[in-house]
Amino acid sequence: MSRREFITLLGGAAAWPFAARAQQPAMPVIGFLDRGSANGMAANLAGFHKGLAETGYTEGKNVSIEYRWADNRNDRLPVLAAELVRRPVAVIAATRSSAPALAAKAATSTIPIVFQTGSDPIKDGLVASFNRPGGNVTGATRLTTELVPKRLGIISELVPKATTIGYLGNSKGIQTTAQVQEMQEATRARGLKLYVAYASNENELDAAFAAIAQSGATGLIEGSDPLFIDRRKQIVDLTISHKIPTIFFERDSVVDGGLMTYSANFADSFRQVGVYVGRILKGEKPANLPVLQPTKFDLIINLKTAKAIGLEIPPTLLTTADEVIE
Repeated sequence: MSRREFITLLGGAAAWPFAARAQQPAMPVIGFLDRGSANGMAANLAGFHKGLAETGYTEGKNVSIEYRWADNRNDRLPVLAAELVRRPVAVIAATRSSAPALAAKAATSTIPIVFQTGSDPIKDGLVASFNRPGGNVTGATRLTTELVPKRLGIISELVPKATTIGYLGNSKGIQTTAQVQEMQEATRARGLKLYVAYASNENELDAAFAAIAQSGATGLIEGSDPLFIDRRKQIVDLTISHKIPTIFFERDSVVDGGLMTYSANFADSFRQVGVYVGRILKGEKPANLPVLQPTKFDLIINLKTAKAIGLEIPPTLLTTADEVIE
């Protein structure tokens, strides 16, 4: 072999790794669509990444993620969903309410969507059934409405002499009617009176709490609604100023000073979403993946707040609590 032939052969061999890399498939892209902001999402995102890791995916290593945050403006969701569809992404994770998933579903009938919501996905129009979702949508629900009787039981144990229980709902919320019906049935079964106060925006919250106080309610259950997440601090402050024992539907309210919560574990629900996203990336179809229900529930109590409103927490509740904030 001549020197020129050897150099030509060597040059071709040196190019092989570059050619091989060029032929490798592109890294799949996940679209992450959320109704809120990234603030306070560290634990939830850690759960999501944990679920991805369980199926063999790590962000930046073998999958990339495009994040879109609506900053509590549902009117932005259709635009953000359309951006992800144009990207295009391989799958969309739509989290923290049905609104992102509905926006994504309206934007595409082909890209798989994995939702994470607290409401009933059948009533929301996301899936045909829990066992056979159908179409391009599946996900995980936290079943916040179904937890109403359990929350009422905890409040009844907290204030055993209560005769009237208050309920805070959003008059414009898509889950409100079902939640109030659950409350009516649950209070009736316990022989309690129910007072429902409504607030559809931040300006109506003060009046709602004034009405609850006048009703004689000695315990309050917060309805599950995105508005109440957005106005978390305002609601917490109102429960303390009115000294009304309140059970919230999500953990962050208690971290921010609310009395207690009983809810599905948010981080684990996000982990479930991550697992389904990973399974879909591996080739499974959303239509064949049953809607996941919560497996972990948390009772969290804030003792500092209990002291501030002059309430003694029964020892039975303290011993069963998953977390006590002191």
